[in-house]
Amino acid sequence: MNNLNQKLVIRLGFAGLIPFVLLTVLCWIVHPDWLGYFIKAQLAYGIVILSFLGGLHWGVTLMAQGKDDEETRRAMIWGVIPTLIAWCSLSNMLFGFVVQVVGFIAAYKIDKKLYQSYAVPAWFIDLRLQLTRVVVGAQIFTFIAANVRS
Repeated sequence: MNNLNQKLVIRLGFAGLIPFVLLTVLCWIVHPDWLGYFIKAQLAYGIVILSFLGGLHWGVTLMAQGKDDEETRRAMIWGVIPTLIAWCSLSNMLFGFVVQVVGFIAAYKIDKKLYQSYAVPAWFIDLRLQLTRVVVGAQIFTFIAANVRS
């Protein structure tokens, strides 16, 4: 990947944080009557992004050459797990944040391990760590707002 594409990936990654941060701030400043809408929006966006993270494994696996069947099978199975975790976060609004925080942390840990066996640039996992920290922080502060303000 050339330097231009790396910069684009980094910019898009950080741009993807805007809804997380904005929705967290809104959960602290809107009238309590509106709080539920922003909590649901935060959970919904978390579901989308967690599902996207799983899908990355399918893309990397499909592009990889020379991997044994076991590695491929593991990566493809993991590719659907974040979506299932995200779906479980729908069970209860407040419990959903706990599920998503665990899901985002698990996704990072698994990504760090699995990406080592693929030709994923080292800077990408560093970017994933930075993005995951912000997402987890946003989810935690939204969870706190939901409990304190409702």
